[in-house]
Amino acid sequence: LPSGLSQWFPELEVLDVSGTGLAELGAELLALPRLHTLLAKNNRLGGPGSLPKGLGQAPLGRSLRVLNFSGNRFAELPPDLLGLRGLQSLSLGGNRLHDIPPDIQELRSLEFLYLGGNFITSIPPELANLPSLSYLVLCDNKIQSIPPQLAQLHSLRSLSLHNNLLTYLPREILNLVHLEELSLRGNPLVVRFVRDLTYNPPSLLELAGRTIKTRSVPYAHSDLPQNLVRYLSLASNCPNPKCGGVYFDSCVRQIKFVDFCGKYRLPLMHYLCSPECSSPCSSASQSSTSQSESDSEDEASVAARRMQKVLLG
Repeated sequence: LPSGLSQWFPELEVLDVSGTGLAELGAELLALPRLHTLLAKNNRLGGPGSLPKGLGQAPLGRSLRVLNFSGNRFAELPPDLLGLRGLQSLSLGGNRLHDIPPDIQELRSLEFLYLGGNFITSIPPELANLPSLSYLVLCDNKIQSIPPQLAQLHSLRSLSLHNNLLTYLPREILNLVHLEELSLRGNPLVVRFVRDLTYNPPSLLELAGRTIKTRSVPYAHSDLPQNLVRYLSLASNCPNPKCGGVYFDSCVRQIKFVDFCGKYRLPLMHYLCSPECSSPCSSASQSSTSQSESDSEDEASVAARRMQKVLLG
């Protein structure tokens, strides 16, 4: 960075030095008391001395809100960044990170965290101590499991975990009541989802019941057997406001929606359970493998093939 930066632009609030080949950010950066957004994507940062010392203690440490170091060479999260207590958005995607330090919990104001495209193998439980975190992106890593403590992220609205090594999700994830997007494509659990759906499609009774309810087919109680009338009365509305479908399976505890391929929202029920769960209707899991799209349920085999196409993109 030019040595006179703070003298020339003392009121500077946004600085974008992306794609300039920078290998270090000079100490002049610390003297910008109003800077709230620093973008330094696609550079050569990450070596010793690439960040100025005292970053968290300088005026910049109090003013900075958005920091983007994606596309650089950081092998670990720089300790100086953990002193940026006012930071709301941190992006370190496409670096060489192998872990997330537990001290990340010090960034109490963080709302957006992007760590996709690294070599991260695990998620520290301390990540759950970020009370304002709304968007967490951990896609394209090597993560094998999700700590149940993440259920404490009550502000979380979007969780991106696609292209990892996940085979299950903890049941506690149901407690993320504000979660709107959960991306899981490219994980082993999706392969299992497709397999189970292919061999265990919804029953003809449930498909017929959904069709009657979603298409408002008129019927009189006197025209049907009482057991069928009771079954139709058990229909529950899908909580997704964009769906409008119903489900009957009493094993369904709650539906959460998954964005597998960027365009579709599908129900995730069977995999919200512990890894030892072997039956979708076990008392441990209280989950189900039924599907949501009511307008594609005329035939179980057709539904399974369509779902498989959607899941595999």
